[in-house]
Amino acid sequence: MASHHLRLFSAPAFSQQSAASTSTAADRWALARIQQAVFSARVRFVLWDGFELQVSRGEPVATLVFKNRRALLATMWHPDLHLGDAYMSGAIEISGDLVAMLNDVYHALGQRSPRPWWLDGSNGPSDARANVHRHYDLGNDFYRLWLDREMVYTCAYFPTPGESLEAAQVAKMHLVCRKLALKPGDRVIEAGCGWGSLALFMARHYGVQVRAFNLSPEQIAVARRRARDESLASRVEFIEDDYRNLHGEYDAFVSVGMLEHVGRASYGALGEVIARSLTEHGRGLLHFIGRSQPGALNPWIRKRIFPGAYIPTLTEVFERVLEPWDLSALDVENLRLHYASTLDHWRQRFEGASAEIAAMFDDSFVRAWRLYLAGSQAAFTAGSLHLFQIVFARGSCNTIPWTRST
Repeated sequence: MASHHLRLFSAPAFSQQSAASTSTAADRWALARIQQAVFSARVRFVLWDGFELQVSRGEPVATLVFKNRRALLATMWHPDLHLGDAYMSGAIEISGDLVAMLNDVYHALGQRSPRPWWLDGSNGPSDARANVHRHYDLGNDFYRLWLDREMVYTCAYFPTPGESLEAAQVAKMHLVCRKLALKPGDRVIEAGCGWGSLALFMARHYGVQVRAFNLSPEQIAVARRRARDESLASRVEFIEDDYRNLHGEYDAFVSVGMLEHVGRASYGALGEVIARSLTEHGRGLLHFIGRSQPGALNPWIRKRIFPGAYIPTLTEVFERVLEPWDLSALDVENLRLHYASTLDHWRQRFEGASAEIAAMFDDSFVRAWRLYLAGSQAAFTAGSLHLFQIVFARGSCNTIPWTRST
């Protein structure tokens, strides 16, 4: 595990040592430039010698300290990338409410032009496998420390705000099955199955046959073991392969949390796979993180957490995945605040296990994932990110629900 971590999370080239010198006028100018970029955020900015800039309004929710000049100048030059690396390495310290701080920052940056989508390339089969390996094969023991009992690493559904994470993940799986109108004997294909929780749930509670694809060998191993232990191996087949290689005809197609990893240039390939897989009266569901306007994912997240990821708009999914194959949307729902709540649960559990996680990896890994989880929670709260569920069928299909309640 440790050697794997060194390959994925080699420490950024920032020293965590505080500068011995007094800050200069140029340093203070650089600090003011950083503050100005997020002027409405309730953040106190401080230099290594104690020089600070107060917040523009109200009481600060957090204090951000630059410990040396390199971290300061790098953050001023490219904050989207270097702030994360400097925090990860310990060259930036943040005290206070990290989620509230990032929420303020996202609101302050709300009018900034999005990064151009063409920074995101295609995820071909070899790239897709490597990208999955770098995130999902960090170790099952790591994810068990902070996910729910079913090991569901996607947005939960909270029928009431006070639901436990375990109950909310079960509610999400029921929601997906109801939207797909699953019935005993249906053949279901799942693209991107994680540790197998949804595939096993569909077979156990709705009596369907499932073939589930995933590129992570560690996740597939757990899923297959669970299928054997739960006497479901005859009804659920877990396949370690790329979604582009699936074949056969199915009554339902489902993908929960995979579209973010497909890559914009590969959306046509995904649409073609869905179209050739569904029967004449088949239906499908895509559950994915989205955004309101097209733009590239934060470069630090792409570098350190989700290599190759791209977050689409609804228009991109409609125009590139569904419409070329006459796949028509039946229902669209936004579960944005449900994902913010899911991330709050994950983040609290992660913090509770942070000592164990640091022993598995190191402190820089803990800081990186703390920033990722807090930043994601803030992004869904601020509306920078959304969680969409699209239910679809062929445009000519009339065997579709009459109302949302049927």
